[in-house]
Amino acid sequence: MRHALVFGATGQIGYPLLGLLRNDGWRITALSRAEQSDEPGLQWLRGELPGAQGLPSRVDAIFSCGPLDGFANWYATSQIQAARVIAFGSTSVEVKRGSADAEERDVARRLREGEERVFKTAGERGATATLLRPTLIYGAGRDATLTRIAQLASRWGRFPLPRGANGLRQPVHTDDLAAAAFACANTPATQGQTYALPGGETLTYRDMVARVLASLNPPPTLVELPSPMFNAALFVAQLTGRATGLGEAAVRRMRSDLTFDMSPAQRDFGYAPRAFRPRAQMFQPRSSDEG
Repeated sequence: MRHALVFGATGQIGYPLLGLLRNDGWRITALSRAEQSDEPGLQWLRGELPGAQGLPSRVDAIFSCGPLDGFANWYATSQIQAARVIAFGSTSVEVKRGSADAEERDVARRLREGEERVFKTAGERGATATLLRPTLIYGAGRDATLTRIAQLASRWGRFPLPRGANGLRQPVHTDDLAAAAFACANTPATQGQTYALPGGETLTYRDMVARVLASLNPPPTLVELPSPMFNAALFVAQLTGRATGLGEAAVRRMRSDLTFDMSPAQRDFGYAPRAFRPRAQMFQPRSSDEG
């Protein structure tokens, strides 16, 4: 029986990954900040990185489904032995690298350094690592983009966008990401590789938001505003704390294409993500703990 150590196990990717591993007969040790009940084949440890206690000294695979920089720092200083390491980063490592926003550039830097550190540590220990970079994540009501849009639109009864928000996007479902991590663990061709994991459909930012709104009950109205009017509304929303995390760089990206090639993942481990067909329940949290 193979043994997996899973970080971020109660999060939006880790939760469905647990089900895949259990169905395949893995024994699992999982970490959570909140108390969880053990189940056959699944042992929960309470804690968080970097100070988690009671972790096994050896496992067959480590899955990191939480913040990459924290995992990379822990992995570099831990003594754990594992032949395989599969960790999630983000396509933000590319998207935000040249951002006009210093905080976004720092996010990209930390992601890149985290990737490099995971590969370096794995190499020093004779292990093999795989890094996975999702695009816009949705499906578990835990993401900071589409779920946030759904929540605000439901509260206001409408959602504003600047005209011309036609940059291309590839939203990806959490279950498809969990399936990708699971497949990588069983596919030698993925060892030492980094993969972009976009969703199965490419659509404009405007159409993506319109589908989110159409999935809600009642469906809020999409309001497209001229740029000066949108910027003024955004400024007021920022002053009142209703648009935190939405800066000038993020608004500019609504008009930019952010698309990634999934063919390496298709070729190496059969990656086949679904088209973007949102439903209202996808924007409702299915787990209360961040993992």
